Amino acid sequence: MENAIGFIFRYFHVLAGITWIGMLYYFNFVQTEYFKEAEADAKKDAMAKLAPRALWWFRWGAALTFVTGLYLFHKLGAFTNFDLAPIWVGALAGTFMFLNVWLIIWPNQQVVLGMKPGDGPTSAAKAGLASRTNTLFSGPMLLGMLGSKHLALPLGGASTGLYLALGLIVLLEINALAGKQGPMTSVKGVIHMSALLTLVIWALLYYM
Repeated sequence: MENAIGFIFRYFHVLAGITWIGMLYYFNFVQTEYFKEAEADAKKDAMAKLAPRALWWFRWGAALTFVTGLYLFHKLGAFTNFDLAPIWVGALAGTFMFLNVWLIIWPNQQVVLGMKPGDGPTSAAKAGLASRTNTLFSGPMLLGMLGSKHLALPLGGASTGLYLALGLIVLLEINALAGKQGPMTSVKGVIHMSALLTLVIWALLYYM
């Protein structure tokens, strides 16, 4: 029975994660670029009818991924076991991503979409940076999800590399709160930066 419950949570963790990250990539790679070129009437219609629906799936996919992930994290005993280094990296990145969705992206998108009052351009910039940061974190998060089973760490888990990797993620999240997009301004830039961050974190975990 316990194995069946664990499987159910893992199943919905993966399913919700696919929904969440799929919507994240849609916003960053498709919708945002479309809005830059769309006619005024088409953009207005999409903001009124399309974006709110997409954001619903986006934020609740994030919520279900986070809740099921907490359960799995607990079942693995990861709260008291730093030897599960990839899981800690994925969990920290995923937690920041979840918080960015609910505390930054969604509140500011409500202003952008006219669902509540506020400064539209400022809110768009805040939501955009948080969304780009989530795209940046998606690579390390996937590394963490897969790494616990498939990533051999010759130096062990609770290493200097793990703490450096976690610190790097924290610094990038601080940038999401009060920084700049930098290379992440373009789609190509954020893809390249996510791949680079994933490679750097893998190297830290493997060699340090």
